[in-house]
Amino acid sequence: MKIGIVGSGLVGSTAAYALVMRGVGRQIVLIDRNRQRAQAEADDILHAVPFAQPLQVRAGEYEDLAQAAVVIITAGVSQKPGETRLQLLERNAAVFRDVVPQVLHYAPDAVLVVATNPVDIMTHFTARYAAEYSVPSSRVIGTGTTLDTARFRALLSRQLGVDAHHVHAYVLGEHGDSEVLAWSEIGIGGIPLEEFCVADTQQIDEAAREQIDQAVRRAAYHIIEGKGATYYGIGAAIAQIVNVIVRDQRAILTVCTPMEEVVGVRDVTVALPNLVGGQGVLSTCLFPLSPEETGKLRASAQVVRDAISALETAS
Repeated sequence: MKIGIVGSGLVGSTAAYALVMRGVGRQIVLIDRNRQRAQAEADDILHAVPFAQPLQVRAGEYEDLAQAAVVIITAGVSQKPGETRLQLLERNAAVFRDVVPQVLHYAPDAVLVVATNPVDIMTHFTARYAAEYSVPSSRVIGTGTTLDTARFRALLSRQLGVDAHHVHAYVLGEHGDSEVLAWSEIGIGGIPLEEFCVADTQQIDEAAREQIDQAVRRAAYHIIEGKGATYYGIGAAIAQIVNVIVRDQRAILTVCTPMEEVVGVRDVTVALPNLVGGQGVLSTCLFPLSPEETGKLRASAQVVRDAISALETAS
């Protein structure tokens, strides 16, 4: 099983390392405009293989993506001083307009996993470019709020003293400031949060909820301030998504893929609980939200829709 990664920066290379550590796939091919960087990252990760799982890791070109089951796209440009968000979007859209056709020329059956930010918008346009090659949008998956959901579960786990694997909670909407933490649907080992807290003689009051909310919502800002970039968490999130795809696990993940409508907002791409398997997104599993959460999700979807419209107008 071959996995391609286009973009060998911190996120792409960390994702490759996470795939090796978990033993996902049999061959990983790193591609980058800077071939020397791709080769160096591939060599470094290859040297970890004897301590992990028996995978092949190498640098390559687009033609080396032939027969890849999954291609991860982390390529993109950084924001320049004085550059607006729309200008950055325009430049990243141009990058993807070049990358996506080359990927699909050699790997027409691959599931595309997009990690470049702003991931909702980049996934939306990736699906549009992929449609020109008859690739259904269900085979174009953005990392969405997979990482935000993991952050939410990790903080709840610490607060409650419960293994995070038994904490079921979701972050929906934009991967950004307008994201929605779905407090009304949290389950601890299948028990609603409030019932669990009563049984465990504890509570999460409004102050604790606000603290967790801000810790999830502001996590990237905090990490970037301290070390300049985030890559371990998102690298692990990418590895999890790819693992679900290559093993056809049919897991529910808060990834994003284009939707005809999300709570009244049409033609938009935001993160929702999606059933994911070997062919990409199989179905959407949006559970009933509280009226307040529904309103927040609608507002979040509108933020993304407005950005898409602005980029469509600029183009």
